Amino acid sequence: MCGIVGLFLKAEKLQSNLGKMVCPMLVGMGDRGRDSAGLAIYRNSTPPGTKKMTLHRATETQKWDELTTEIALALKITVSGVKAEDHFTLHTNSDTQDIQFWLKKNHPNIRVVSVGEKVEIYKKAGQPEDIISTYQLEAINGTHAIGHTRMATESAVTTQHSHPFSTGMDLCLVHNGSLSNHNQLRLKLQRYGIEFETDNDTEVAAGYITYRMTEGATLEEALEAALIDLDGFFTFAVGTRDGFAVLRDSVACKPAVMAETDDWVAMASEFRSIAHLPGAENAFIWEPVPATVYTWGNA
Repeated sequence: MCGIVGLFLKAEKLQSNLGKMVCPMLVGMGDRGRDSAGLAIYRNSTPPGTKKMTLHRATETQKWDELTTEIALALKITVSGVKAEDHFTLHTNSDTQDIQFWLKKNHPNIRVVSVGEKVEIYKKAGQPEDIISTYQLEAINGTHAIGHTRMATESAVTTQHSHPFSTGMDLCLVHNGSLSNHNQLRLKLQRYGIEFETDNDTEVAAGYITYRMTEGATLEEALEAALIDLDGFFTFAVGTRDGFAVLRDSVACKPAVMAETDDWVAMASEFRSIAHLPGAENAFIWEPVPATVYTWGNA
C-alpha cells in the first residue's frame, strides 16, 4: 500500500502557492506509507539551451561547491546550482549526458535524480513531514507536482528506491501497485538503451514510458500501450514538462480519486488529500475509470 498525489495548476495566480497546496496532500497520504516520500516539482523553466539536473549524494562528505568546481574544470564548462541538504540542482548549458557519464566514473556516490528544463525531484527515506521540512518544499512555486508516500513491497527502503522515478527529460512517474513482469521488461528496455539505477518495479514503468515516447508516442499513447505490456496492478501519476496524466489498470484495485475546478485539477489515493484545496467543496469529483488515460496541459 502506497499513497500518490498529483496537482496541476490551471490558474497562473496559484503558481506561487504550489508548495503550500501540494505539501498537505503528501502529508495526508502519510498513513499509506511511512518508509519514504518524494515530490517532483515543475517550476522555473531554464533559459533556452540550458538544463537542470537534480543530484543526490549518498555520503555527507561530498561538498556541493567543490563538486561544481570539479565538474567545471574537468569538462571545461560553466555550471552553477542551488543546494538543498543532500540534494543539489545543477544548472548547465552543456550536454547533460557528458556530466552524467563523468559523475558515474568519478563520483559513483552521486546519483542523478532528474534532468530537464523544469523538473526538480526531492525524495528520501522517512516520512513526508521530514522531506517537506528538510527541503523547505512549502515555499516552492511552480505549475504542477506529483508525490508519493511509500510502503516498500518490491525493493529496499532507501532514498534511491523512493518515488518519483525519472528516466527521461522532464518525465517522472509515481505508482501505487505492483508489476509482475518488471524483471523481464527491464532486460528488454536495457537493450534499447534505457538505463536503470535500482531493482524497483516503478522505475521500469518510468523507463517503459520513456522508451515509448522516444519512439515517437505521445504520453497518452505510451500509457495506452502500458495497459498491454505491463502485467500487474497499478495506478500511475505522470508528470511531463507541461503536463500531467493519470492511469489505472483495467482491474483498478488500487484506489484513486480526482477533482477539478476552473483553477486546478488534483488526484490522490484518497479524497482527504484533496479536501483542503481552495474550492474543493465545489469541485467536480470522480473516480478515474479503469484503463482510461486522463491528461491535462500539453502532456
